[in-house]
Amino acid sequence: MLIYLFHFSNPLFFFKRCLGYKEQNLTSISEFFLSRFSDDLELQPLLFGLFLSMYLVTVFGNLLIILAVSSDSHLHTPMYFFLSNLSLADIGFTSTTVPKMIMDIQTQSRVISYVGCLTQMSFLILFGCMDGMLLTVMAYDRFVAICHPLHYSIIMNPRLCGLLVLVSFLVSLLDSQLHSLIVLQLTCFKDVEISNFFCDPSQLLNLACSDTFTNNIVMYFVGAISGFLPISGIFFSYYKIVSSILRVPSTGGRYKAFSTCGSHLSVVCLFYGTAIGVYLGSALLPSPRKDIVASVMYTVVTPMLNPFIYSLRNRDIKSALWRFLRRTG
Repeated sequence: MLIYLFHFSNPLFFFKRCLGYKEQNLTSISEFFLSRFSDDLELQPLLFGLFLSMYLVTVFGNLLIILAVSSDSHLHTPMYFFLSNLSLADIGFTSTTVPKMIMDIQTQSRVISYVGCLTQMSFLILFGCMDGMLLTVMAYDRFVAICHPLHYSIIMNPRLCGLLVLVSFLVSLLDSQLHSLIVLQLTCFKDVEISNFFCDPSQLLNLACSDTFTNNIVMYFVGAISGFLPISGIFFSYYKIVSSILRVPSTGGRYKAFSTCGSHLSVVCLFYGTAIGVYLGSALLPSPRKDIVASVMYTVVTPMLNPFIYSLRNRDIKSALWRFLRRTG
């Protein structure tokens, strides 16, 4: 959700008007046209194979994390419970956009229906916001584990863990539905060409013919709740974690304490770092082609790398994966 917040916080985006364009009533629009990576027909098989393989790796890797956590009793802890939910959200996040993109490459089609566009946008925001919320919950879990280790099992009880995941889902669902309601308020569009390979809500608002100032204000507020609040929670948790670790007298103790946060911190940097990079690249060097490439990093590459980060940096996950593969093999 951070990237959408950055789009809406641009003052120029707030005051764009539709001058000199032919208005198209909503009733006359039944479909939009998504952008392609390349119009070169010789590159289409390569792009098809590349994105299909990346999608399969993403789904397979995240499924392995979920199966390893659920099948190994040693991993039935709050940290891995949140990790399995994060993997599930990553599967949903990448499945919202990549299969449609792969199908369009195969069929040489750029068409997406109006209903399909709204549906894709809703699920994209739902799973994207869920990712951010779960990363915040995982930061809180690490904060309790390091700063209050004696009370960890009491604080992070199964009821609270389930409640945190439920609240994360409900907040994400509310965010998704608010975006959908705002887009449904649009009565006409100046164009049907979306400058991305998926239905980006900022792109749809940019195509609106009517004055979208009020809608932008609402989206800015919603984006602040779903974007900056999770980031603030993560920063606050790690501020407390670092302060607590620095008070540990031995170097080995400090390293052991901080190593439990290494995987989560890497995923946080990848998730939000990519989003910030997408915004900065779009703001400094605006280009539809560069925006598409940056969006691939955010929606495809990041969910694919998360399982590798957690499996390579976590001995418990690696051991559980080997035990699971031996049992199934």
